[in-house]
Amino acid sequence: MASFTQFGNDLYTGDRSFNIVGKRKIWYTISAVLILVSIIGPILKGGFNFGIEFTGGSEFVVSDVTDMSQTKATQAVQAVEPNMVPKVSTLGDSSIRVQTGQLTAEQNREIRVNLADTYAVPISNVTSSYIGASWGSDITTQAIRGLLVFLVLASLVMALYFRTWKMSFVAIVALLHDLVITAGIYGITGFEVTPGAVIGLLTILGYSLYDTVVVFDKIRENTQGSTKEASLTFANQVNLAVNQTLVRSINTSVVAALPVAAILFIGAFVLGAGTLRDISLALLIGIFVGTYSTIFLATPLYVQMRKNEPAIKKYDKKVLAEQSKTSA
Repeated sequence: MASFTQFGNDLYTGDRSFNIVGKRKIWYTISAVLILVSIIGPILKGGFNFGIEFTGGSEFVVSDVTDMSQTKATQAVQAVEPNMVPKVSTLGDSSIRVQTGQLTAEQNREIRVNLADTYAVPISNVTSSYIGASWGSDITTQAIRGLLVFLVLASLVMALYFRTWKMSFVAIVALLHDLVITAGIYGITGFEVTPGAVIGLLTILGYSLYDTVVVFDKIRENTQGSTKEASLTFANQVNLAVNQTLVRSINTSVVAALPVAAILFIGAFVLGAGTLRDISLALLIGIFVGTYSTIFLATPLYVQMRKNEPAIKKYDKKVLAEQSKTSA
């Protein structure tokens, strides 16, 4: 613990430093590859695996089951509709969930009876519900609308707070980076996209933005005298700021990831609760991607956007001249 504390102190004082800003081409390349894979991957996989809420269909839940065989559920559905390939999953340790495509009322009744007979439970233990595809479409529309409103408001607030639109622009780029990669992972791995996943995806925005604001606030503090006192170049001041907040960013990510991982484990393996699993899965992916984008994408990009400003160039030239005199 003492060594880790010393490590953090060394980063804060500048005795030890990672050249994050100077190696920006490496981070840009990594981000570009991740984004490219996140876009192409789902296309090659045939698109996203949308849940029943988006595609529409029927859902059956068989409770108080002693035999948790999923094959039996598939056979019960195909006995009524041979071409149907249902999605079967377990809920906890005594329930089976079966999702199918569009069914007629008669098919719906026959499948309920088949499931009850197959699992040897009363017909009252088999519940069914129908979900229209328009519901998922409405959710998607509202989510996109909320995303756009959030981005506009967040941009305005950050531009006013930091008094520069460039910090605001870079923060939004980092947010979009996080969303694309998280969505890409869902598409590549075949995770089901449900309303819970959409909620988790939107929740990532708040976490990623918080981490970015913390780092940018330290950058603003370090660079307030960037046109007056000659000590470090603008890029080095920003690099010092991100090093000073590096330990905090890592600690925040770990602390946030641990309870989310616990919820994911409980939701996926203990309770079998799909909503908990979907939300926590999106959050867990977003936490790590958001931390990466704040440190390795947003910060170097901000430096690159400002390094050619006349005041910054004049300041850097002065610093380099002073450093040259000192070394001589």
